[in-house]
Amino acid sequence: MKEKVTAIVLAAGKGSRMHSKIQKQYMTLLDRPVITYALEAFEKSSVDEIILVVAPGEIEYAQENILDRYDYKKVSGIITGGAERYDSVYKALCSMPEEGYVLIHDGARAFITPELIEFCIEQVKKDKSCVMGMPVKDTIKIVDEDRYAVSTPPRSTMWQIQTPQCFVTAEIREAYQKMMEAGDDSVTDDGMVMETYGIRGVRMIKGSYENMKITTPEDMLLGEAILKGRSTER
Repeated sequence: MKEKVTAIVLAAGKGSRMHSKIQKQYMTLLDRPVITYALEAFEKSSVDEIILVVAPGEIEYAQENILDRYDYKKVSGIITGGAERYDSVYKALCSMPEEGYVLIHDGARAFITPELIEFCIEQVKKDKSCVMGMPVKDTIKIVDEDRYAVSTPPRSTMWQIQTPQCFVTAEIREAYQKMMEAGDDSVTDDGMVMETYGIRGVRMIKGSYENMKITTPEDMLLGEAILKGRSTER
């Protein structure tokens, strides 16, 4: 029996660092809203269904301007997120069946590809818990409250974390439930939830340096360059 693979695509963030009245997931990148690039990649992949998470009050907007306009066949549901990212993920996990696997992706990572998604699916079926990322290129400093450097961790052990982050659905839901019951608001990604409250470790798998997250206005310019570069390669 085929094990179901569900993608949760998060588009509920406020995007305050963009300094824009329009939330970053709906801003136009080249000729399309940012969120459509991630949705298209998952649509073209072998995931079975997609759950889109949007901010409160935005379901109608997202339905009319994103889902209806671009006709995504695999989007099985659209729900409102919570105050924080982990709230949104937990709400999405609670809205879906427990069986199978789940890929949790930030919609602002517009440059994910179907090929990388297929790699994630292959790896999570093998490792049961994996997070996409890349080795850091720069030296990292740990600083104190006055911004004085206090240590320099070995760069060879440092990875910058990306999404998708991929798990057995029942396991990550149970880990999230334990986190919620503990009232822990310190988590910053799904991998940290599994590391802290889950039943197994998290394996790092290589993504791509292009799989960046749109956070600031400068990222839109970098994103345009990535997309234009891809179009010339075809």
